[in-house]
Amino acid sequence: MTINCKGQLIDLSNPKVMGILNVTPDSFYDGGKNDSEQIIIDKVHKMLADGATFIDIGAYSSKPNAEFVSEEEELDRILPIVKLLVKVFPTIIISIDTFRSKVAKASIEEGASIINDISAGELDENMMQTVANLKVPYIMMHMRGTPKTMQSLTDYEDIIKEMLFYFSEKVNKARSLGISDLIIDPGFGFAKTLEQNFEVMNKLELFQMLELPLLSGISRKSMIYKTLGNTPQEALNGTTVLNTISLLKGANILRVHDVKEAVEAVKLIDKLNKLI
Repeated sequence: MTINCKGQLIDLSNPKVMGILNVTPDSFYDGGKNDSEQIIIDKVHKMLADGATFIDIGAYSSKPNAEFVSEEEELDRILPIVKLLVKVFPTIIISIDTFRSKVAKASIEEGASIINDISAGELDENMMQTVANLKVPYIMMHMRGTPKTMQSLTDYEDIIKEMLFYFSEKVNKARSLGISDLIIDPGFGFAKTLEQNFEVMNKLELFQMLELPLLSGISRKSMIYKTLGNTPQEALNGTTVLNTISLLKGANILRVHDVKEAVEAVKLIDKLNKLI
């Protein structure tokens, strides 16, 4: 199970870790912290040293009720960071967290390698064709509506069945356009209640029937800290627990704020699996 990142073949049969770099002032966990070049370089250096295979850069907060950001502002935030990181870390594999085709194209042209789209093409009809033209891996997430409206769109008859149907349609469209490398993300916290998030986690192994790499992104999310009665800042232990469950249920990529702890979880589960 490999993906081609600009000529680098990444084997996902051994799970990998994707470190999160938010360059938004309003991200739910680390908003506004990454506001200088040196801070960004230091943070990315640490994530890579701790074992991150990918760095996922986001310039538009997708937290519930997130405010609108113009395309120009998103480009102004993200492109200088891509240029900086490619210059400082020439072999870095950058994923771009965007639902806009223009941002995707400009970022790939500056050296990014993967597109991570929370809307799986729903919010920009040109996105999938753009990704196909760019010949890069595409992460498709399950969501309804927009970040501003998604938490009012949580009415499902059978959430797992509906998500599998959603992904099968998206995969068919992506394949028809010529996208070779696809990754699916169940979208924890997106258009899902607390209980629905845990139902998806409980049945995560069912998504393996799509026969595609699976990304789990639960780092410090509300399903953890609301259940535990703490805060995003106190949710690392809970994140590690659910990352471990994700790995046991077949996740190929963990998207996290805390790379070292996620890499340790991967190593321990890998050791366990080799004994089975």
